Amino acid sequence: MLTALGDGTLFGEYYGEGPVRVIWLHGWARTHQDFSGAAHQLAARGVSSLGLDLPGFGASGEPGTVGGARLYADLLSGVIGAAGEDLVLVGHSFGGTVAAVLGARAPERFRSLVLTGAPLLRRAPARAPWRYRLVRALAARHLIGPDRLEAARQRYGSLDYRRASGVMREVLVASLGESYEDELARLRLPVHLLWGGADTEVPVSVAERAITVLGGAHELRVLEGVGHLVPTEAPDALAEVVAGALA
Repeated sequence: MLTALGDGTLFGEYYGEGPVRVIWLHGWARTHQDFSGAAHQLAARGVSSLGLDLPGFGASGEPGTVGGARLYADLLSGVIGAAGEDLVLVGHSFGGTVAAVLGARAPERFRSLVLTGAPLLRRAPARAPWRYRLVRALAARHLIGPDRLEAARQRYGSLDYRRASGVMREVLVASLGESYEDELARLRLPVHLLWGGADTEVPVSVAERAITVLGGAHELRVLEGVGHLVPTEAPDALAEVVAGALA
């Protein structure tokens, strides 16, 4: 059951009984429900957890300003701080970048991080198709209107970009412009990386590069045949890694 948290603009769901020991942060355009399989498994072992709907997703309201994972870390800090200390923070995809920022900023709150499919390091952007670059150039010179530009964005933009609008589209663009080398280098917590071997959105090479930057103890486990959505494709493996992080 969803519960209002903090000032009432954030919502989440508690799993299990007793003090929260795990917090789940989902990916872009997803919700806390992605973690329900792993969370229920841990609850059956006596481990209580909290899955959050990040601002702008699920039941939680959109942020009042634009920014990427660093802004989201600011927005979640109070709610996570109220959950206690010695937590395992689990982040998938965009939620993984938020988790890395939180872990670097406030290591005293967390026992360890579990990151999966997180775009921690910027990849070289793919060159936009020439037709879109032409439309964008014409729009910049006010030779075509905003409707033509938006039609081109809908045709050539990524699925996430096409689905987003308003402030959430700006948040997405801001997120894609961020890279987290500084936070990774400052991390002194144990970091467990769990990756889908068939992840084409954030391939294993991103995790392998992140390992070379991480400042603390770390481990990387690759799940062959699993794609980007590790929380829903491999909840058993995720629950096992989180349980190990709690040990």
